[in-house]
Amino acid sequence: MEVVHERCAGLDVHQDNVVACLRVAAGGRIEQEVKTFATTTQGLLELSDWLTERGCTHAAMESTGVYWKPVWHVLEGSFELVLANAMHIKNMPGRKTDVNDAMWIADLLAHGLIRGSFVPPTPVQELRDLTRTRKQLVREIAQHTQRIQKTLEDANIKLTGIISDVLGKSGRAMLEALIAGETNPEKLVELTSRRLKATRAELVEALRGRVREHHRFLLKLHLGQVDTLQAAVRDVEARVGETLQPFHDLAELLTTMPGVSDTVAHVIVSEIGVDMSRFPTAAHLISWAGLCPRSDESAGKRRSTRIRKGAPWLKTVLVQAAWAAARTKDSYLRAQFLRLKSRRGPMKAIVAVAASMLTAAYHMLRDGVEYEDLTGSYFDTRDRTKLAKRLIRRLQDLGLTVEVRATA
Repeated sequence: MEVVHERCAGLDVHQDNVVACLRVAAGGRIEQEVKTFATTTQGLLELSDWLTERGCTHAAMESTGVYWKPVWHVLEGSFELVLANAMHIKNMPGRKTDVNDAMWIADLLAHGLIRGSFVPPTPVQELRDLTRTRKQLVREIAQHTQRIQKTLEDANIKLTGIISDVLGKSGRAMLEALIAGETNPEKLVELTSRRLKATRAELVEALRGRVREHHRFLLKLHLGQVDTLQAAVRDVEARVGETLQPFHDLAELLTTMPGVSDTVAHVIVSEIGVDMSRFPTAAHLISWAGLCPRSDESAGKRRSTRIRKGAPWLKTVLVQAAWAAARTKDSYLRAQFLRLKSRRGPMKAIVAVAASMLTAAYHMLRDGVEYEDLTGSYFDTRDRTKLAKRLIRRLQDLGLTVEVRATA
């Protein structure tokens, strides 16, 4: 097999140490040298010096948790680095040791058999950390909100049945009153706004419960956690705004697409970056995001067309944005969703819409242009003959005779 890189290294990264295998192919001979380094800053600098002294040009490592990141940061700029998916470079069973893993990675890299994972530049990585942290904080807020609802149900306070947002203006006012010791339903109703759809009698009956000191303690605890988390979300969003300054204009372009809010645009930029040269075509980006059917064929038969597991942080946000875009009237994305929904079902249709949105984002970021909607009548006007035949066949299935005449 042809040798692509004559001097390369395979790194088996762990929490406390890195096993490095230097592979040198010269004069028809292959020499391998294995050495172990600590993952401290001093140890990683020694690893960099050791590889430099021996003329190493390329190095590959597995994406092991977060342990690969400090190794990458120290070696970046000195060598051509390749980050490999651990599932793609598994060794033969029964031969797994740290030394064997490092030698195996070096052999694969030397012959060009490792497909490097997408590693964005440092500013985009920082933005990615912030957007992912924000999502985790929002999830925690939702969890504490559910615990508040659970405590209210235990006290037989049916607040969740009459108020859509327990932490809204009216809900929070009643929660604070309950924590303070107020149990009179009439006085609790006075704290609500007039925008609630429930009648006063319904509110009074729903608020007639049995609140004990135990419930008040839990409500106060969870409400305090929610306030702290909301303050943290605001701090993260402010930091996102500062980190996003170099990419602000491109992020604004994405918001011209239906269903894409500022938060969604920030997530898209943080997950795929702004340099689209990393992905040769939009189809490569769609495949990387896991929004297209997998290739699973044997004996000429397609065994599965399920989408792959990939880019979970990006995929979930795009699907949420696709549901919003599918509700935008007279838009191409809504027309696409309704067209596919009737044949493939709503879940496959919404994934297709998410893939279309990511395709549009690819071209918008690559060319620096705004989104141009093809309007909801695009599919009707694209092929009138095909549409007419389908409608005629539909009428004939209903037992109707159709005579077609062209208009003057």
